[in-house]
Amino acid sequence: MLSYSAIAKNNVAVITGAASGIGLATAKRFAGLGMKVVLTDLASERLQEAAAEVAKAAAGGADDVAAIATDVSRADELVALARATRERFGRVHVLMNNAGIQPGSSMFGPLENWEAVISVNLWGVINGSRIFAPAMIAHGEPALIINTGSKQGITTPPGDPAYNISKAGVKVFTEALQHELRNTENCQVNAHLLIPGFVYTALTAHGRTEKPAGAWTPEQTVDFMMESLARGDFYILCPDNEVARPTDEKRILWAAGDIVENRPPLSRWHPDYGEAFQSFLAAKKD
Repeated sequence: MLSYSAIAKNNVAVITGAASGIGLATAKRFAGLGMKVVLTDLASERLQEAAAEVAKAAAGGADDVAAIATDVSRADELVALARATRERFGRVHVLMNNAGIQPGSSMFGPLENWEAVISVNLWGVINGSRIFAPAMIAHGEPALIINTGSKQGITTPPGDPAYNISKAGVKVFTEALQHELRNTENCQVNAHLLIPGFVYTALTAHGRTEKPAGAWTPEQTVDFMMESLARGDFYILCPDNEVARPTDEKRILWAAGDIVENRPPLSRWHPDYGEAFQSFLAAKKD
């Protein structure tokens, strides 16, 4: 696929949320393929340590890697990131809007939790795409934008509404972004939605010090992402060690069916529909 050719030696990748987890694993992979990589996250010792790890995988060592502290919830800092990247390495070929937080939220809980989650998880993706994409389109070379969503933004389980809303927004935004890109004359940029499964990262550890058996590692997720990009998949729907794709597909179909069948919202968790959902889940495809 044309956009996949953007992942190439000496091309430039910018990854947000790159100090750990999927972002760091992606940075290492891109560096190992000969790309110049910009890691960005909040200012911390961990960001510098991550850059040093990535430099070990880079052909040019530290010369091919930059760590630029950025708060993605602030558009002005993303503008500064784009400028600093251009000054250091030149044209950007891959943008991965991966930064995400999950302090937890409840419907009537602290407003600051809602504001923080939506500012980082949603506005970080919107602003990152809007700030970087025009220059990526203008330089005329194959390029891609990868936005990290979540299954929680599709099936929206109860328990953390702010996170679900932020990730649902990422899905809708990325779909609209790809539609815009493919209808832009001479545009060589494509967008993709990464939908991780259960991945053991700092975001999901919740105090655990060892990876649960059901979780994938960030490296496994990146392996699947790369395979999916090579196929040209827009929706990069990742399985894990607990949930296979057929189960994800049925959960997604059931969620969409709430509207079509005029069921109560989140009927999968509604006592009157629990048995029907389990039957739907267990039924074999024709």
